[in-house]
Amino acid sequence: MTLLKKILKWFLIVAAALTILLAVSVLYIYNISDAQPPQIAREAEREPAEVAVTDTLHTLGDNWISKNEYGLYEMYISGAPYERGRKAGKLSQSLIQSQEIAFTDQIRTMIPSSKYLKFLKYVIGFVNRDLSDHVTEEYKEEIYGISKSASADSFQWVGTNYSRMLNYHAAHDVGHALQNMMLVGCTSFGAWGDQTADGSLILGRNFDFWVGDGFAANKIVEFVAPTTGHNFAYITWGGFTGVVSGMNDKGLTVTINAAPSEIPWGAATPVSLVAREILQYAQNIQEAIKIAESREMFVSESFLVGSAQDKKAILIEKTPNKMDIVYPSGNVITSTNHFQGIELGALSRNMEAKEKSASVYRQKRLEQLMQEYTPLDPVRVATVLRDQHGLNYTDIGLGNEKAVNQLIAHHSIIMQPDSLRFWVSSNPWQLGAYVCYDLKKVFTDHALPSKGSIAHNDLNIPADTFLNSTAYAGFQYFRYVKNHFMYDYNHTFTFNTDSFMFSNPVYYDTYRILGDYYSHQNNKIKAEEMYQLALKKEIATEHERESIIKKLKKIKP
Repeated sequence: MTLLKKILKWFLIVAAALTILLAVSVLYIYNISDAQPPQIAREAEREPAEVAVTDTLHTLGDNWISKNEYGLYEMYISGAPYERGRKAGKLSQSLIQSQEIAFTDQIRTMIPSSKYLKFLKYVIGFVNRDLSDHVTEEYKEEIYGISKSASADSFQWVGTNYSRMLNYHAAHDVGHALQNMMLVGCTSFGAWGDQTADGSLILGRNFDFWVGDGFAANKIVEFVAPTTGHNFAYITWGGFTGVVSGMNDKGLTVTINAAPSEIPWGAATPVSLVAREILQYAQNIQEAIKIAESREMFVSESFLVGSAQDKKAILIEKTPNKMDIVYPSGNVITSTNHFQGIELGALSRNMEAKEKSASVYRQKRLEQLMQEYTPLDPVRVATVLRDQHGLNYTDIGLGNEKAVNQLIAHHSIIMQPDSLRFWVSSNPWQLGAYVCYDLKKVFTDHALPSKGSIAHNDLNIPADTFLNSTAYAGFQYFRYVKNHFMYDYNHTFTFNTDSFMFSNPVYYDTYRILGDYYSHQNNKIKAEEMYQLALKKEIATEHERESIIKKLKKIKP
């Protein structure tokens, strides 16, 4: 009996110790999950005036925002870091708040459990516990300025205004690392010399990042004139100061593509803020490399950097531990979602991604298209970026990750660094008109929008005729069903299975969804038939193929 009491006593001591340790850990994570804002000297005195509003234009001194006829917001911001943030926040307050609603609504749809959401908040808080230490004071001040225009009450379950805005800048990194999300399956390329119509450098890029249609509804083409560094333009959304696609007034461009990554155990500089620093402070490739070398990152990424000064583009490939530079062997360079450098390309994680993901296939298709449309010009680059086919024009269904155009792009952009012109796609995805902007004119003339826009509409690239097709109408129905079925956790959503099958008949995911639908209804014969049909189509990744095979085995007797 004495031995039993001793065992029980030690068990209670260990249990109590573990409980205390857990409580301390939760308290620690709770405290670090809300970052402290930077101290701003004479903060109250530096408040901007109120926004002046007209029918088509909101102004704040010489800063402004306007929405053009294509649905793109155009914004001009100048000044020191905190002032930039406050001005951008005041001018785009409704966009910041609607963007956060769209983002959190999609997260709630994907993760309906409030308990799990709260747990996830603390996990991300732990991962990002040292995030502030890896963000420059300049960008912290700018983000703090923006955060003052965020919703004060609606999102406190996520964190304070400043903490939320700061952590959103690492959302791409955390999501990419935790799931190796191919919701970020981007495509980018550059060409120059004998590969372009006029010999000058041209770059194209699809930013395939999807967290719900609402997230991509309001794109901002932002022009920034900072007190330090170079003037630049980038494509963004409300509350986001990081860069995923942009060009500065020295003719330097930067775009980012996700690469195979490990789960991070601590914060570093968000990829988008490294890209922002390159865009703001580099004027050539060497300076871009130096900035990338100086920053520690906690996920793996490829930076495609184009330079008017160097008359070419290169890839900076970076992991949390190493960095590679990929120089072109000719007058073209391409990037999807795997490393190509000598050292990082040989990593086992990268080799596995090349074998099992859609990245290599999509790159091969991109190379086919670039060769077909040489010499490239903006219109031909748009044709490449809009292509929905597989290799050799194989029909692989609409929305396939193996296609250059996966019909999920947040935005698509074409850039000509020599002329400082760029074209931004309007909704939907890259199918709407590409709207042309002249960076030099915007910053030289300090132009206010004329007739609602500063775009060079005479140089716009028309919308894709695919928008008028029956195939597009079918795809809209396909997306409607897929998005409802995907998050129908109670299995109550019903739809016409024949109409759905014919809405996207060559796409493997059509039959995977039908297989799941019949499986939920316990119709094993039809489910097996659909899964077998899915396996005969061009499946995007090995993971998806294995998942379908696993489901098939589960329903077989």
